Amino acid sequence: MSNIVAIVGRPNVGKSTLFNRLTKSRRAIVNDEAGTTRDRHYGKVEWNGKEFSVIDTGGWVVGSEDIFEEEINRQVSIAIEEADVILFVVDVLSGVTDLDMFVAQVLRKSGKNVIVVANKVDTFDLQYQATEFYSLGLGDPFILSSVNGLGSGDLLDEVLNRFPKNEKEAENLDDLPKLAVVGRPNAGKSSLVNAFLDDNRNIVTEIAGTTRDSIYTRYNKFGYDFYLVDTAGIRKKAKVNEDVEYYSVIRAIRAIENSDVCVLMIDAERGIESQDLNIFSLIQKNKKGLVVCVNKWDLIENKSNKDVKTFENAIRERFAPFTDFPIVFTSVINKQRIFKVIETAMQVYENKTRKISTNKLNEFFLPLIENYPPPAIKGKYVKIKYITQLPDTQVPTFIFFTNLPQYIREPYFRFLENKLRSQWQFTGTPTLLFARQK
Repeated sequence: MSNIVAIVGRPNVGKSTLFNRLTKSRRAIVNDEAGTTRDRHYGKVEWNGKEFSVIDTGGWVVGSEDIFEEEINRQVSIAIEEADVILFVVDVLSGVTDLDMFVAQVLRKSGKNVIVVANKVDTFDLQYQATEFYSLGLGDPFILSSVNGLGSGDLLDEVLNRFPKNEKEAENLDDLPKLAVVGRPNAGKSSLVNAFLDDNRNIVTEIAGTTRDSIYTRYNKFGYDFYLVDTAGIRKKAKVNEDVEYYSVIRAIRAIENSDVCVLMIDAERGIESQDLNIFSLIQKNKKGLVVCVNKWDLIENKSNKDVKTFENAIRERFAPFTDFPIVFTSVINKQRIFKVIETAMQVYENKTRKISTNKLNEFFLPLIENYPPPAIKGKYVKIKYITQLPDTQVPTFIFFTNLPQYIREPYFRFLENKLRSQWQFTGTPTLLFARQK
């Protein structure tokens, strides 16, 4: 399921505090000064076994002296257009303001699913003041205190109820792998997709309307059969003034969530930029397979094998700590190593779905752990007795049964994961290792 929730409202109503509460993080800066949030934040929320993406936006302002006003409002408009559910945050202490009424009018015109969130109800006495927000004409206001979490559970329940019920999306597209081509603008995403589908288009089947903005295109030639998830070329021509970079990130969220393996396009001329890191973090948060495709390699003059190695090292250094992923250098315009991208992506998909028998896991790990046991803590020795892989998980997940699971620290898990990757092929896919009581 791919769903996006946007948090909107005027400045200083607690949008960033709500974002931090929902994502269980402190990524968004919180300050009493209005207009603190200018950049957007993207996070994942998990509730009752379901996940969705949430976007924190800047405060909507009109006629202010802020030089960023126009840009902030434009990007809030994009978030409203792209979201499935909108959390309209208002301040119960300030009551209904003219700016609240203006934002409410914009939301009513959008026709989107809107939940009014009456924030800053930090005491029960304040909940009665929320009734005035009925005047916004957007339904029942939800009582919330972003600071102490009052009402957050009820709000999340309502958000899940408001999501589209047709959860057929990617699940009904057979059981074929889904490959998403993502990256910042002008990195060559559309060119790569067009290169994949250039010849023999009669064996390509388009499936329209699967999600609101992603197109699934079936690729079944040269012995491969999978779906391409592409968001290129879907922008409305009327929206010519939108922030292209911001728009691409929101579209990338959907493409990534609806995929099994992501091909991250990087422009060889421009190198690795912050936008690449943003998209990489989205891929990691969604636990998807990864292939890095360095495009426009033909434009690099006087290159050598040493340059390739230098570029690879730079990419892995920027994307650390996860560095076990393949990198393919291509020239889409010259169709150099295009098929290599497909081969590598399908190999990553195989790695992501790889199953290892319990017998093989124990044969490999138990002697290894006996020679290199976990460090003793407080005079207590940790004994790992049994290892197994969980079935039907999004990524390969392994459980280490032990007498003292709380004493196995992160460095030792990294040691086990490195040994796991050295023994079996898990390149390009994240793995999860847990300790459980035996």
